[in-house]
Amino acid sequence: MKLLALIATTHALSTPTRLPALAADKQLKTIFENNRKWVQEEVKKDKDYFNRMASGQSPQILWIGCSDSRVPANRIMGLDAGDVFVARNVANQVIGTDMSMMSVIQYAVNVLKVPHIVICGHYDCGGVKASMENVDHVPPLENWLRNIRDTYRLNRQELDRISDKDQRTRRLVELNTLEQAFAVFKTGVVQRRRVQTYGADDEPYTQPRIHAVVFDPGTGELKELNVNWKQELDKLGPIYNLYAPETAEARAERLGDGGAAAAAPPPVETPKKKGLWGRLRG
Repeated sequence: MKLLALIATTHALSTPTRLPALAADKQLKTIFENNRKWVQEEVKKDKDYFNRMASGQSPQILWIGCSDSRVPANRIMGLDAGDVFVARNVANQVIGTDMSMMSVIQYAVNVLKVPHIVICGHYDCGGVKASMENVDHVPPLENWLRNIRDTYRLNRQELDRISDKDQRTRRLVELNTLEQAFAVFKTGVVQRRRVQTYGADDEPYTQPRIHAVVFDPGTGELKELNVNWKQELDKLGPIYNLYAPETAEARAERLGDGGAAAAAPPPVETPKKKGLWGRLRG
């Protein structure tokens, strides 16, 4: 079953209670009152809820999304606290020089060992809209938006054929999300983990799996983008591949009799570029 189908059947989302105008609440008393109510409600439903929360986390998903307040990761997937490790920024960018994002991905993959990474864009994204304007939005925001402008440049032929501006913007949202998913694949930490889990007996599939999705605030729908991962990874591999998959003999030697070295990264081999990423798509 696909990840999104599993999420959709988890449970129905409840309608959120709208907060009063917080701007007039100088001390933000509203949020503390709501917090107390929330704690009481959770304990009433499950007296051990916070005991489990205090025992640690084991999320199954790393969510990379936009900072937009209309896109709450856990809520739109019908998942609870502890299920999702979250990173958010303007227009859900995955940039190699963003140490915050790179640290999140490293921790999620190496320590939490999340089996899924979801990159989520959303329609009506202010960052995407701003990137389509020939306006200087002033650094650092303008520097940030330039990455989305680059995505437009890479897909200009397709985008310029869309005469309706709203539809063109929606398509750029999708293309931007796909580009960020490709950026996740390019990272060494993700490639290394996928090499480690490729064909492993103790893993059901190559991990982490990457999912490019888009949320529509107007309908509440979360949809997975249609992409031929094998085709895309075969194009990226010759340029961005950093690791070759382990042979069965090398893996057995690394794990040893007791598997004590299971957590160690595989030895770095001379990259075998042709077709590698297609074999690692899992």
